[in-house]
Amino acid sequence: MAEENGAAAAQPTPPKMQVVAQFIKDMSFENIAAQKGLGEGDNTPDIQVQVNLDAKKRAQDNQYDITVKLEVSAKTKEGGKPIFLMELEYTGVFLVENVPDDQLHPFLLIECPRMLFPFIRRIVSDVTRDGGFPPLNLENIDFLALYRNELARRAAAENTAPAGTA
Repeated sequence: MAEENGAAAAQPTPPKMQVVAQFIKDMSFENIAAQKGLGEGDNTPDIQVQVNLDAKKRAQDNQYDITVKLEVSAKTKEGGKPIFLMELEYTGVFLVENVPDDQLHPFLLIECPRMLFPFIRRIVSDVTRDGGFPPLNLENIDFLALYRNELARRAAAENTAPAGTA
């Protein structure tokens, strides 16, 4: 019996993540097509989505703000005339416990945004529909690939930095 208790005590505690709050930090939507008077035939969209992530420690123990910054722009396929532009900053406040320090950064920038994404997708869909367009249903975002690309970009930037700069 004592051995069983010792084995149970030696097992690592699983990571814990809880969404404490989530909210729209900033948002704008411009229906450029309506403002400029683009005709119906001009509105076949070429949609571009840019995603940036930000993580900040809060004053409370084990709490972090994770902000997903999304820019969705649509231009006509022929001529590249702007149709609409949407900018969204969506923040989640997360309580994260039992994650080793060396794994915390990827956890915050991969797992936490994954939790927020369904809500972001719904907001984009609703706002584009309310803005006068068919609802835009975003494809899933691969936050792991985004994280790896950012690490590679930073490594490349460090390798190409001129000697003597810090």
